[in-house]
Amino acid sequence: MNALLDVILPVFLILGAGYAAAWSKILDDAAVDGVMRFAQNIAIPCLLFRSLSRLDLAQSFDAGLLTSFYAGAVISGALAYFGARHLFKRPATDAIAIAFTASFSNTLLLGLPITERAYGADALAANYAIIALHSPFFYALGITLMEMARTSGQGLAKSALALRVIKSILKQPLVIGILAGLMVNLSGVTTPGVVDAAVDMMVRAALPAALFGLGGVLLRYRPEGDMGTIAMLCALVLLVHPAVTYGLGRYAFGLTTDQLRSAVVTAAMAPGVNAFLFANMYGVAKRVTASTVLLATAGTLFTAWGWLHILP
Repeated sequence: MNALLDVILPVFLILGAGYAAAWSKILDDAAVDGVMRFAQNIAIPCLLFRSLSRLDLAQSFDAGLLTSFYAGAVISGALAYFGARHLFKRPATDAIAIAFTASFSNTLLLGLPITERAYGADALAANYAIIALHSPFFYALGITLMEMARTSGQGLAKSALALRVIKSILKQPLVIGILAGLMVNLSGVTTPGVVDAAVDMMVRAALPAALFGLGGVLLRYRPEGDMGTIAMLCALVLLVHPAVTYGLGRYAFGLTTDQLRSAVVTAAMAPGVNAFLFANMYGVAKRVTASTVLLATAGTLFTAWGWLHILP
């Protein structure tokens, strides 16, 4: 019970405050969108820049850690794709968006604050290693598969497809923050103290603003129909992905306690708003992804509690 009260509920209280502010019209949709744009396009990229510029890359980028997390994500996505195609008879483009949703855990807005509150800020190195690859990997995979499905039979050259994918990825502010942080880290450049101070101020606003904005956005995602597909996605995201990650991390790769905690807690998070944004970008499976983001986020309140009890 203490884990629920001390770790998870404060995160969801901020989410709830954002939801209540939007529901009561204290903030209109434009204001909520402004908070989210600030968080996702400015504050969170600053957080990633600062964290990755200071991260011990040799120690943090552990093959077992990354394989445990990403194998679980890919397995969940593959199961979602085949379930959508063969069980629920969705077209290929819908199934790709649904698979993206099953794979794309909310590593930032939920995974980071819950891990930090449960285990402390010093336990986040593995989180940042996972996050560094998260958006680039899944956007590259998702965009590639979607463009292949959409252009099937059109004879689009592989070089043109690759260029389209690269441009789409490099436009993402999160990716820009990640790449800038890695460049500073690898180059050994020391940023001026005044820049560090400004970035640190921005970073302190990142997670609270993102959680509050996410709560406001979730008001718009009311579940409507497709409950079989949504239930499948919630089970894959909240149970299958973390279970695979736990099994691989503990028994196949022998991860350290900190690594196992970060990997499993991150894997156990609901899909982020980016899952809906990906579906919305292509105009497919929007209702399914939006409803899954809402219901799985609510479900995380209980499943995260369970995983925190299971973890060492």
